[in-house]
Amino acid sequence: MGRTVPTFTQVIQKEIESWSKFRRGLRKEDQELFDEMFRAPRIHLAASTYTMRVIPFESVAMAIMLEQEKRIKELEKKLEQYREITEVKS
Repeated sequence: MGRTVPTFTQVIQKEIESWSKFRRGLRKEDQELFDEMFRAPRIHLAASTYTMRVIPFESVAMAIMLEQEKRIKELEKKLEQYREITEVKS
């Protein structure tokens, strides 16, 4: 007997496909960023599968925001390290 509920990987792929016209309208460099954003939900498949929201895009968006937050924190940490280095040299 086959699956009646799609896997979250399939849900992600369906979401990507639903945004294909939007993606096509973007400049090439923005298309690459768009593709990178949609890699985030694949990183958090377990959490998305665990929650199985009624609106699957909520999990997709949360995964994207989580990865963005991680990048922001990493940049803040690097900026703080840079500031510490430049203060010592001054």
